[in-house]
Amino acid sequence: MRVLVDREMKLLYKRSALGVLWTMINPLLQLLVFLFIFRTILKVDIPHYTSYVFTGLLVWQWFSKATLQATGIIIGNRPLIRQPGFPVSVLPPAVVMTGMLHFVLALPVLAGFLLMDGLLPGPAFFWLPVLMLIQFLVTVTISYLLAGVNVAFRDTQNALAVLLQVMFYMTPIFYSIDRIPADLRPFYELNPMVPILMGYRSVLLDGQSPQWTSLLPVVVIISALLPLCFLLFRHQSRRFVEEI
Repeated sequence: MRVLVDREMKLLYKRSALGVLWTMINPLLQLLVFLFIFRTILKVDIPHYTSYVFTGLLVWQWFSKATLQATGIIIGNRPLIRQPGFPVSVLPPAVVMTGMLHFVLALPVLAGFLLMDGLLPGPAFFWLPVLMLIQFLVTVTISYLLAGVNVAFRDTQNALAVLLQVMFYMTPIFYSIDRIPADLRPFYELNPMVPILMGYRSVLLDGQSPQWTSLLPVVVIISALLPLCFLLFRHQSRRFVEEI
């Protein structure tokens, strides 16, 4: 996995003048757009709005890009798949790990926004690795499922791109979850990224521990689904060479 992550990073930024800074351009541009629309025009009253939005953008970018790339990872690595004895099951986690590395590299920029908003790290900051582990496991679980399905149904990646676009607006990235009616919130929180993102904000912006009442169901469900999706992927991998 380490070799695959290293290869992916080198391929992404080979002959690139800005290198890893390219991963920051998209969330920073989105941040500027949201600040202009929701601070200047709509006058949204959310404390520390810059840090609030940027946290959501970084968390979402890791999840969405890793999931989308992992879905097509088998089709995009035909030479590796055809190598006898190659451990195919490391490919989806390697993509998610690369996304996590980009997330970690972006944390200093987020720390700068937090400091400008007067938010200093406290004891709750030590929950950050736990939240990253939960997000990693959630993303890997989904990636195993979709990567296997995409080999048989090539429309999966395109359908996922549309679904992620919908999920972006159904995740409280640039607005507050308090605006969601109470009777709709249980359905809204079926999106696993909602409690995960709220956990990040509790730690980074509020200096408090994550709300485990909403995170614990995600952990329990993923603990059951991850082995199942992994075994399903392993079972499907026997036919990958024939189907690609």
